[in-house]
Amino acid sequence: MTKVLITGATGNVGVMVFKALQKYKHDLELFAGVRNTETVNEKILNHNLKSVNFDFTNFKTFLPALENIDILFLLRPPQISDVNSCFKPLILAAKQARIKQIIFLSVQGVEKSKIIPHHKIEKIIIDSKIAFTFLRPAYFMQNFTTTLHQELVKNQRIYLPAGKAKFTIIDTEDIGLVVAKVLTEPEKHISKKYDLTNSETLSFGEMAKKLSLGLDKEIKFISPNLFQFFITKRREGIPTAFIFVMIMLHYLPRFQKTPKTTKWVKKITGNEAKLFDDFVLENREELV
Repeated sequence: MTKVLITGATGNVGVMVFKALQKYKHDLELFAGVRNTETVNEKILNHNLKSVNFDFTNFKTFLPALENIDILFLLRPPQISDVNSCFKPLILAAKQARIKQIIFLSVQGVEKSKIIPHHKIEKIIIDSKIAFTFLRPAYFMQNFTTTLHQELVKNQRIYLPAGKAKFTIIDTEDIGLVVAKVLTEPEKHISKKYDLTNSETLSFGEMAKKLSLGLDKEIKFISPNLFQFFITKRREGIPTAFIFVMIMLHYLPRFQKTPKTTKWVKKITGNEAKLFDDFVLENREELV
């Protein structure tokens, strides 16, 4: 039986991976990497899996968690920016544990931007000589139910320095389906790099209009300058490091070409990727 360790098990993507795997026949033995194995998160409680102690900030948990594991599903928590202190020892531990394949959740456009952490992580994985699959998703729709949620619900606005830049987008449910499919047929996807998007390219102004229609209330898009954005977010108590991540995600695309949409979700899962209107409809109660 192939043993799989899922990192970020209780996050948006991890939960969707477990959910998607219930739709496929497989003989995988699933392990959820969590900080505290004694407290089972309700998000993963009903899935057939075992929990193991794994903490990105504690390298002592790496090797024990990876022992006897065949495939590692790896992502980067947003708060982890120091690649060398975290991911180098993690990949070294994966090599020592003889991990057969790493499926890494990267980001679209990673090959063109050396400044983002995912670029360095991909290189570390390649240099390790461990078989890999790189999944490079577009902008998560679920950002509207997480990092952008309070601004959207409390102030009825999207407040980001994105200007008129257009973004490719993806629902984490579709990412989960892709990950599940790759896990059930890992050999088919070795050394593959997949950009995961739906069929849309939207600016935040256009997303605001779609949210307004779907939620039956006006949602404004405001694009502040960087100084205004930084000061506003600091007053809200957002850590400086995370503000810089938000700037990198939303401001830098103004000076780049609009990313291309792809058909990989359909090719891998057989299903069309979800549209933004569908996301708004399915999450309406949480977004109003």
